[in-house]
Amino acid sequence: MPSVAARLLPLLLAALAGVAGARAEEASTAGWPAVLSEAKGETVYFDAWGGSDNINAYIGWVGGEVRKRYGITLKQVKLDDTASAVATVLAEKAAGKDDHGSVDLIWINGENFASMQRQSLLAEGFATELPNWRYVDTANPTIETDFTLPTNGQESPWGGAKLVFFSDTARSGPAADMPKSADELLAWAKAHPGRFAYPAPPDFVGTSFLKQVLSETVSDPALLLKPVDDARFAEETKPLWDYLDALKPALWRQGRAYPRNYPQLKQLLADGELDVTFAFNPGEASAGIAAGELPDTVRSFTFPGGTLGNTHFVAIPYNSASKAAAKVVANFLLSPEAQARKEDPTVWGDPTVLALDKLSPEDRARFAAIDRGVATLAPDELGPVLPEPDPSWTDRLEQEWLKRYGS
Repeated sequence: MPSVAARLLPLLLAALAGVAGARAEEASTAGWPAVLSEAKGETVYFDAWGGSDNINAYIGWVGGEVRKRYGITLKQVKLDDTASAVATVLAEKAAGKDDHGSVDLIWINGENFASMQRQSLLAEGFATELPNWRYVDTANPTIETDFTLPTNGQESPWGGAKLVFFSDTARSGPAADMPKSADELLAWAKAHPGRFAYPAPPDFVGTSFLKQVLSETVSDPALLLKPVDDARFAEETKPLWDYLDALKPALWRQGRAYPRNYPQLKQLLADGELDVTFAFNPGEASAGIAAGELPDTVRSFTFPGGTLGNTHFVAIPYNSASKAAAKVVANFLLSPEAQARKEDPTVWGDPTVLALDKLSPEDRARFAAIDRGVATLAPDELGPVLPEPDPSWTDRLEQEWLKRYGS
């Protein structure tokens, strides 16, 4: 029989580990009162995609909360393309504006993050020092790696994303009978000409469709996790272009025109011009129904073999004039209150980046109370996550698509 000391040793080690963890957490947030003090009275210019009314309204709510709680003014700069914010910061760096830039916080991920990191346009790592970082689901591999690149704490996670398709079952039949792979989607589109479309790249959702098909057709998916090999690009992407060539005659308007972006794609479904669309948000269909933008017969489906998934973030430019306030806003975006509100499909429907088992019972109850809507798939119905390719693939795919189909 083990001695008393032997039985107590594991408990003692666990207790010491807990104390060490608590001290590490205290050390990481010890300077937070000073950050709050510096942030008071500052204005944060938040450059974020402005193409969705419900997202804009959510950011407006955040602005009201950080003003009341912290004395911070949040102003959303509504973008059509995040790349324009990246270009602004780059131009300011070239002009020597290293202290008072016009961008304080950017909604970002993927190739735009890679571009800013590569050109030293981001503030030093801050995310893991935020008090609410302790709630983040760090077991999720897309939290600290963005499109294969380590974030180095230069991005704070804001929401999850996964490619999900949806259809109007009043016209297309049960979602369970819808395509279960890219190949099946091509066959469905040929059998239902004009009833499917994807936005024209470089729209983010349109480019995501290219990457989804490429992930399913490339000879070795591991190649996509490395920078593009110019010598093999044509060979490895040929199945993608063959697929798109076969799909084009079956597209909406026979591929002579493409929707500009996701909002137009959603409107075409609502207007009955399309039967199948897709989005990078598992709650998108329910959110559209709740907002009166989609008929209540729309339902979601996905591919059992997997669809693309990633995390989207906020980042602080190196020359932000309000770094303290930007950190406070990023921390509030990670709060259980803000994350639960964001996941509600009547507000936005964007999945949380928090680990629910790290939350208090009261905060877990916030998430348990969310009605995710009739069109939202349960987590075990979403299928596997396919990793995003290295950011270099995005530019090459968009350039090649524009060369082939852009005219």
